[in-house]
Amino acid sequence: MKPFLSILVGASLFSLSLFAAGSEEGFVSLMDGKTFEGWKASIDNTNTWQIEDGAFVTRGKTAHLFYAGDLAPFKDFDLKVEVMTETNSNGGIYFHTEYQEKGFPKAGFECQVNNSHTDWIRTGSLYGLVNIGLTHVQDYKWYTQEIIVRGSKVTVKLDGKTVLEYNEPAGVKMGTQYGRKLSSGTFALQAHDPKSVIRYKNIRVKKL
Repeated sequence: MKPFLSILVGASLFSLSLFAAGSEEGFVSLMDGKTFEGWKASIDNTNTWQIEDGAFVTRGKTAHLFYAGDLAPFKDFDLKVEVMTETNSNGGIYFHTEYQEKGFPKAGFECQVNNSHTDWIRTGSLYGLVNIGLTHVQDYKWYTQEIIVRGSKVTVKLDGKTVLEYNEPAGVKMGTQYGRKLSSGTFALQAHDPKSVIRYKNIRVKKL
């Protein structure tokens, strides 16, 4: 059985997202914009993550920043993150994952962040599972990346427009051709490589 997938093809979205957690009913902020309180970085490259103008910024070698606050774990949720990429940057937003000291997270799913990197798998993809080759948002412009998980369905929206829907087939198990299984866990942000500079801010979530 193949996973159900719909990808919407359309013009690139350029709108600047200015939503605040306080104005969205039921959403709770996961960052204060000033410190790393509630977050825990992997120990492989401890100088990669910085805070600039209220955003978590990747500037360095591969590392991941995991949410380690009291609201975890998350199963069904609506997650919204404001993201801005620079040219040739690669990153990602993980969900249903768990803290890992080194390397790329083995648990959970990665929702790709990549508008112009040499890797053709673009922003909004569920990396390695459902891959999108179209670029829907631009470098150097803030956009909202939204991930909604409800039961066996994952929906990804960019600036409010659905670009991906995935329905996990019944009976899917780890180690199958799909490689990932919906469960529960925390979130993580990816710093892919030293040349990838990405900003993540206004991270908020609503449990469903």
